[in-house]
This record gives sequence, C-alpha cells and structure tokens, in this order.
Amino acid sequence: MFYEPKKGIPFEIDPFKSLVFPRPIGWISSISKNGVSNIAPYSYFNSVADDPPQIMFCSNGGTAHSKYKDSLSNILSTKEFVVNFATSATRIQMNNSSRNFKPDEDEFILSKLKKKKSKLVKVPSVKDSPVNLECKLVKTIKLKSNSKKTSTMIIGEVIGIFIKDKFIKNNRVDSVSMRYIARMGYSEYTTVASKFNLNRK
Repeated sequence: MFYEPKKGIPFEIDPFKSLVFPRPIGWISSISKNGVSNIAPYSYFNSVADDPPQIMFCSNGGTAHSKYKDSLSNILSTKEFVVNFATSATRIQMNNSSRNFKPDEDEFILSKLKKKKSKLVKVPSVKDSPVNLECKLVKTIKLKSNSKKTSTMIIGEVIGIFIKDKFIKNNRVDSVSMRYIARMGYSEYTTVASKFNLNRK
C-alpha cells in the first residue's frame, strides 16, 4: 500500500504514529510563573545532541484554556523544565497526567506523583523517575501545520543530570533494569526489558 497523507488517509485511524516506534516518552515537568506545577508525557521526544547535551520534544495543539499546552506556556515563561521518565511501575500515573487539566491545577497532586526538589532549576522532578534531566530552554521552533493546530518544537540544554544510584553498576548505567516504557501506536505501549550488543567494526 502507498498513499500520500495530504491527499487522504485510507484508514479509520491515522497510522503514522504506529509506524515510527518505539518512541521514548519525555515526562516533562514544568512550573507556571505563579508556582503551579505541571507534568505531562510527550512521545514526540528524544535527545538530539551531547556537547552540550540537548533534548527536544514537540507540543502539538493547545487546551480548552489556551492555544498552547500548559507545558509550553510554562516553559516560555520560566525558560526551564525537567525531563523525567515513566517506567512500568509509574505507567498509570503517566497516563493520568496526560489528561486535560486546568492551568491552575497541580498535576503532580492529581496524578498522585511524589515531587522531588531539583538541584539547579525551580521546576520539581518526579521522585520515582530513575533519571531526571534538568533543562534550560535553548529555543522553540514553530513547525509546519496543515490545520489551526499549533505545533512547536522545544529544545533544551541539559544542565543537570540525576541518576538513581541503584541503576549504576560497574560504572555504567543499567538501562534495562529501569524498565522505561515507550509509545507504539494507538493506545499501545511497550516496556524496555531486554537488550543486545553490536560492536562497530
């Protein structure tokens, strides 16, 4: 099958998101200028550079209250955020945090997540995340859109990295034991539970 998306989609549900997988989930915490904490999962997310370390995620669309999602509004205001990671153990809280809450509602509380004070930014981190990446905003890029929906790429520099000690073994990160979850298609997710090595020649 071949089709051109701009000419129509021959499926009841657009399959694009289920073709690029697994997509790591950036569980982005931010804080409003009034001090209200926010946490939301983004599967259009990844690391993009390492010198200095930088990550990106994309905020697509808005809310019933604003043309921007709260994460983007907060980051534009404070210039900082934290990347946390959902695991098999926190998948329910991650899913709950994707709901459309009001801007003045603390999503940590409503999603029953424990906060942890970050080292370099005012934004709280997720205590139960194996890793917390404290970030400063580098830039935002407005993406092409075929609708009234606003799509914005956020690029941040990672200025502080926390890794739980129990996931460091023999001076390396034991990634499999973290049990990160990732997005596939539709409402499907997967858990990182195995790995294999390939040596470069």
